[in-house]
Amino acid sequence: MAYRSGMISQPLSVDCELDAVVGAWLIHLYTASGVVLGFLAVTSITEQAYQRAFLLLFVATVIDSTDGFLARRFRVSEKLPWFNGALLDNLVDYLTYVFVPVLLVSYASLVPVSVTVPICAAMLLASAYGFSQSAAKTDDHFFTGFPSYWNIVVFYLYIANWPLVINAVVLIVFVILVFVPLKYIYRSKTVTLRRTTITLGIVWTAIILVLVLQLSTDVSRILFWSSFIFPVYYLLVSYFTHFRLHRVGADAE
Repeated sequence: MAYRSGMISQPLSVDCELDAVVGAWLIHLYTASGVVLGFLAVTSITEQAYQRAFLLLFVATVIDSTDGFLARRFRVSEKLPWFNGALLDNLVDYLTYVFVPVLLVSYASLVPVSVTVPICAAMLLASAYGFSQSAAKTDDHFFTGFPSYWNIVVFYLYIANWPLVINAVVLIVFVILVFVPLKYIYRSKTVTLRRTTITLGIVWTAIILVLVLQLSTDVSRILFWSSFIFPVYYLLVSYFTHFRLHRVGADAE
């Protein structure tokens, strides 16, 4: 009986391992789908279908916000140790968080024509620097420097319809903040006010989806201004946490 049991358990073990590997690849494919969404967003921008482009970026952001949890939950790095999921994630993020939004700045004429190329170049180069830092993502779940959320910044500028000079100033400020080594909380991993941050983030995500869907009609100004609650909260908590940790570190010395 022991022999027969062993003969049965071995194939079951192999099947489970195969399922785990297939599942790991599916999660990597889920992450990689952001590249396809980015490509479709680019084609939408060239067709001046900006609402479609923002909707595709929204879906890409939802994927980016959930793929890490799935990867950790199913221990993808253990199943495929030779495949660098973090590098794949960075490649997708640069496309959807940086390149596509920069293209929107250019095609949608969000800044004065005379400074379009310099500002777009500054955004691209600053984020290339930000992504390449060894401390871009810290072990204690922070980003170092403004984490290149250009998709969000550009979306707000597109809806706000502010003077182009103001848009240019806003973008330059965030370009500078990429190089300032302040810590920004990692929303899906933060231990600082975790429950509040995740709850507000989910509500904010729903509001952004409604705003994207309203682009073809009239955007609710009340909803638009109320959507700033979470970004302001995010920045304030990030800066407060940064300076608190800095002060604790100074006191320890």
